[in-house]
Amino acid sequence: MGRRLTLPPANRRPLTMRKVCRENYASRPSPGKTNPKLFCQPFGAAGGGPIVLFLRAALRHPRTMSDHPIPALPARLRLDRPLVVFDLEATGLNKRADRIVAIALVRYEPIGTTEQVSYLLNPGIPIPEDATRIHGISDADVKDAPTFAEMAETIADHFAGADLAGYNVLGYDIQMLTEEFARAQRPFSLEGRRILDAQRIFFRKEPRDLSAALRYYCGAAHENSHDALGDVLATIRVLAGQFQMYPDLPTDLDGLNDYCDPRDPAWVDRAGRLKWNRGEIVFNFGKFQGQALRDAVAHDPNFITWLLRSDFPDDTKQIVRDAVNGKYPDPPATPG
Repeated sequence: MGRRLTLPPANRRPLTMRKVCRENYASRPSPGKTNPKLFCQPFGAAGGGPIVLFLRAALRHPRTMSDHPIPALPARLRLDRPLVVFDLEATGLNKRADRIVAIALVRYEPIGTTEQVSYLLNPGIPIPEDATRIHGISDADVKDAPTFAEMAETIADHFAGADLAGYNVLGYDIQMLTEEFARAQRPFSLEGRRILDAQRIFFRKEPRDLSAALRYYCGAAHENSHDALGDVLATIRVLAGQFQMYPDLPTDLDGLNDYCDPRDPAWVDRAGRLKWNRGEIVFNFGKFQGQALRDAVAHDPNFITWLLRSDFPDDTKQIVRDAVNGKYPDPPATPG
């Protein structure tokens, strides 16, 4: 069914695990008789379904990817050409400036053949500590791995002629992948590709409004939706239901404040527009994400002027004003 490949880091061959299974889709169990180990939740459920959860586990533990069975596609989903379900890990969230450090995918063929691969990639830039805390991949893990450019043709082959699927791929992964291919001078065309995003299905099918919360926690319909007093009374009922359902919730307002509005210890300002990274203050938003405040002050006065004139929180602006005057706060004892 498959084999594990453990390659010496020094040879710079791609760290990859591949399994090719021959499974006839027509022989899959009916929806009412699915194997719970493979179909623990529907494809559009929270977290992206078993296929996306499988990919995320593979990225965190790439050496054991071939140890896990490939989840079956939903029995109702019929393919007329290949479908690639994929997930990325990167140095950050900036789709233009950040770089991919890992990619995992499962390719489903209409005839029933499946293929799974996982690659670790050297991004060519340091992996921030906050990114490592999220996906567990450090500079040491990828120091001998190939770059995306070196693997571009191989990765493109896995996507050849295929539609795309994943969790939040429309909001993140597809653009990130497209940017990497462009840097490698290997254009990745989306023309003609159909896209299945489990997050979009989840958000459209499971609304997250007060009426939905009242149904979930209290089993009641919201009769006075968008009436101010009706919304207040419904909120109180929801809170009561939450405290009943979650006995581990804090019972004091200090604890509840920290639970509802947790502050990342790496944030410099209250809104998190600025954060600590390796002892430097960096921007934590938009296309400037990851750029050092010190560098922007020195080399990008137009951006600084725009920031100070824009609708940013006062404490954020004050930190920037101080930086313009050469004053920077001391980094925390354990920098972000």
